[in-house]
Amino acid sequence: MLKIKVLGICGSPFLKGNTERLLEEALKGAEMVGAETELIPLADKRIEDCNQDNWCMNNSREGKYCSIEDDMVEIYPKVLDADALILASPTYITRMTPLMAKFLDRLRTFAWGNCRGLLRNKVGAAVAVAWHRYGGVETTLMSMVQAFLLFEMVIASVHHSGAYYGAGGVSSLRGSGEFDPKDKLQILKDDVGMRAARDIGIRTVELARIVKAGTEVLIQRALADPKEKSPYLFKIGPIARKRFGIERLPKEGYIVE
Repeated sequence: MLKIKVLGICGSPFLKGNTERLLEEALKGAEMVGAETELIPLADKRIEDCNQDNWCMNNSREGKYCSIEDDMVEIYPKVLDADALILASPTYITRMTPLMAKFLDRLRTFAWGNCRGLLRNKVGAAVAVAWHRYGGVETTLMSMVQAFLLFEMVIASVHHSGAYYGAGGVSSLRGSGEFDPKDKLQILKDDVGMRAARDIGIRTVELARIVKAGTEVLIQRALADPKEKSPYLFKIGPIARKRFGIERLPKEGYIVE
């Protein structure tokens, strides 16, 4: 069985809250099918805004992806080593939190410049928690899914759990807006949300295995027969080509930037 690493990123400003708990359930699902997982809560990290100094456009290199020195320095390698990312955010004005947005903005270095394409074909899944049952879960999920699309990632969804854009849960009593001050983890009582999170974790690993195996098959077939080409394999930066093993192929006949 192919080894798969899944990295969970929690964008809640609170540690050990409902969003982090729902993310843990998604990672539990990934572990159920043999994946190695890690969870990074952003609440205790120092992450600066992307200042668009464009340093990454021309100066990024292996091990040095951004000019800003903060906790992203330690997070970047974990993102790159993962086969899949599961992002989790509470709903803030029907979208992801500013903390999660800062994290995603700082991944800009993997979309342009020398390091472009380093997230390409990784699997992405989204998890969100809202106060009310219809309190912006889907728009919050889509705000993260849109980032996956920009990075050319493969998006996980689960129809039978109702997780069309990702897994969503509620942090008030049954999503009613009522609150029990003695129980701050109401997400644990949201059976539908918890099941969706587990299922999205399982699906994420399934897709990651398909992508990982399929990429190697494309490379091996191209090595065996020059006619067997996937023309977009090279349409990534030089660092990504090396990291994914695509440098084994001759560039002739491929679309190269």
